[in-house]
Amino acid sequence: MTRHWSPLAVTYLVLAIAGLVGTWFFNVLAIVQLRDFIGDWVNSGPAVSSLTVDLLVVAVAGCILIIVEAKRLGMRGGWVYVALSGLTAFAFTFPLFLAMRQRRLVAMRAETPAQTRAETAATSAS
Repeated sequence: MTRHWSPLAVTYLVLAIAGLVGTWFFNVLAIVQLRDFIGDWVNSGPAVSSLTVDLLVVAVAGCILIIVEAKRLGMRGGWVYVALSGLTAFAFTFPLFLAMRQRRLVAMRAETPAQTRAETAATSAS
């Protein structure tokens, strides 16, 4: 059962459980109180708390992903995206990170064939 569960996987699992429990606590509260769930988003109420927990858990998981993925891909300054999310919005910094991540992946793919050709040519010349 514990096979392949890295600390990062466990962290994401804990965040998933927190997201489920946190959001559904407020969802059930809204149902029990016979609240207008969609209307509460505008006028306040349990729906707003559910949405807040939802977005907070996603933001925390996203911040962890940014740090881990930036390190894995050799992208400098992964922490800057996390810091900027507090000054701007996670809705800005997460897509920005994804754009920069995609650029890095494309650059890495472009480097790989060139390195392979160079290694093949060097081996053939020997």
